[in-house]
Amino acid sequence: MSTYPGAKIPETLFDDPDKEARWRARFSAPRVSLPDWARDAPHRSLYVSNVSGTWELYAWDRATDTHRQVTARPNGTFHGTLSADGNRIWWFDDTDGDEFGSWVSEPFDPTGESPGNPLPTTHAGYPAGLELGQRVIALGMSTDEGVTVWVSEDGDTRVIYQHEQDGGLAAASRDETLLVLSHSEHGDSRHPALRVLRTDGSTLAEKWDGPGLGLGALDFAPVPGDTRLLVSHERRGREELLLWDVATDTETELDLDLPGELSADWYPDGSALLIAHTHRARTTLHRYDIAAGTLTPLPTSRGTVGAASVRPDHSVEYTWSSAAVPGRVRVLSPEGEDSVLLTPGGDRAPESRPVEDVFVEVPYGPNDTVHALLARPDDTSDGPLPTVFNLHGGPHAADEDRFSSYRAAWLEAGFAVVEVNYRGSTGYGSAWRDAIEGRPGLTELEDVARVQDWAIKEGLTTPELSVVAGASWGGYLTLLALGTQPDRWAGGVAGVPVADYVSAFADEMEPLRAYDRALFGGSPDELPELYHECSPLTYVDEVRAPVLVLAGDNDPRCPIRQVLNYLDRLLQREVPFEFYRYDAGHGSLVIAETLRQVATEIHFARRAVGTA
Repeated sequence: MSTYPGAKIPETLFDDPDKEARWRARFSAPRVSLPDWARDAPHRSLYVSNVSGTWELYAWDRATDTHRQVTARPNGTFHGTLSADGNRIWWFDDTDGDEFGSWVSEPFDPTGESPGNPLPTTHAGYPAGLELGQRVIALGMSTDEGVTVWVSEDGDTRVIYQHEQDGGLAAASRDETLLVLSHSEHGDSRHPALRVLRTDGSTLAEKWDGPGLGLGALDFAPVPGDTRLLVSHERRGREELLLWDVATDTETELDLDLPGELSADWYPDGSALLIAHTHRARTTLHRYDIAAGTLTPLPTSRGTVGAASVRPDHSVEYTWSSAAVPGRVRVLSPEGEDSVLLTPGGDRAPESRPVEDVFVEVPYGPNDTVHALLARPDDTSDGPLPTVFNLHGGPHAADEDRFSSYRAAWLEAGFAVVEVNYRGSTGYGSAWRDAIEGRPGLTELEDVARVQDWAIKEGLTTPELSVVAGASWGGYLTLLALGTQPDRWAGGVAGVPVADYVSAFADEMEPLRAYDRALFGGSPDELPELYHECSPLTYVDEVRAPVLVLAGDNDPRCPIRQVLNYLDRLLQREVPFEFYRYDAGHGSLVIAETLRQVATEIHFARRAVGTA
């Protein structure tokens, strides 16, 4: 076994005690997610919080305003939900962040009962949907053999769906007679189709818009007997909405005069929709009256809504933040009064710096510009500055005008931060999102190069002061950038990356193999030259800048073996590199571990650009 140079972990990141306290407080300040609630007992809620130092599940009885910590595991717990009657909490039990496990259940009120598997005839896997009703429970699991969906009804648990292609359970009707599957039997998990099943497994309805056009089942109308399903589609090149009556197989597209991409949730009586509109990295909320066809904006501040839902009294609960202002869980009353809903106690995270929009013109499609977000360390910092080009993961994601403790830490360290919503990002239309198909990695880096050229021309930075960084897909792009753009970067920070794409494909979880087949157009056996062209390992001999690699032992998404393959090649060369290895999965839910990793990353980058 090879021995790799270990990462240098600083005891403190800053000599200034105020800066040191401030950056740490942004990560460790107590935070909470948007509370979920039981379908038929809305006074019982469940949320996730870091108040213990690890992200865990908490139960909240709104009737008595009492809270209790439900889970306490060494590497944290993030996935949970409530039974329809609110009497039980279900949470996903994996091993040290490997994402492979089973759902377990325990009472909402503590009784001393140990969590147990309520459906012992099901098998373990990666979660692929869970719907909890009063009579019917439906559960999906994915393994290397494909996806399986079970229904448990009146004590009888049976398989109603199995397929080797990726898919899962998406929604259940309020009367618990119908289930919706999202599937990729056509071979493209990036653009799924929908199938409506009765609980006996028979098919009621199908919907597929054809190659390259995905459908998403958001939810059934929350009224027993109402067979309208809210669906997202992309027939006109962006995510929009339609109502599909699955009983009559009729649909109504919603033509909303909003320029960005749309998602939605139902109002409790099924008469209206809560619309979340995403445009240029920010979110607005609207109420859409279905019968009248009217769209009414809801009063939220400029920034990003992370999640939103409508309570039985028609109040809207949502999470909001901006780059400068830390997140809050807020509530809009039916009369439009906005207030804080839930605080976890303790000091709030210190504020940070705002972001400004940058639109860099490009000579290629499908859009005319690449949108980036720029944050400067202070108002007087014109440049050239040490600058981190922080590349988001996904790639099916986007950077937004939201609060980021990670961005704020780089700003405290004197770095400008540039976040690039490269081709492959969501929120800029279907063609932009899908432009990386057939040539992933290299396509995104063309956009990153254009934005860096803009930053150099504007005097913001220089190649000698530029660091490329990212985690997951962003880590993959970081290693690929260091090998294919060696003259652009003074250093690179690659967290949980794809480093050797062929080995990563062999070891990763099956849903991601399906995603890669759709992204590349086939498997490594079918397209060996393309996988070779798009793999960071191919270009490792061209890497000249120092690189820090971080990886988790139990990562099912970017497995450890392929990272070690890359590091073995780096060992054969004189390029300086450091390796940070930790005992968890695709990231950590432990705040102390996150602090160590961020301090290590910034300390490394400061040395790379000569400011340490």
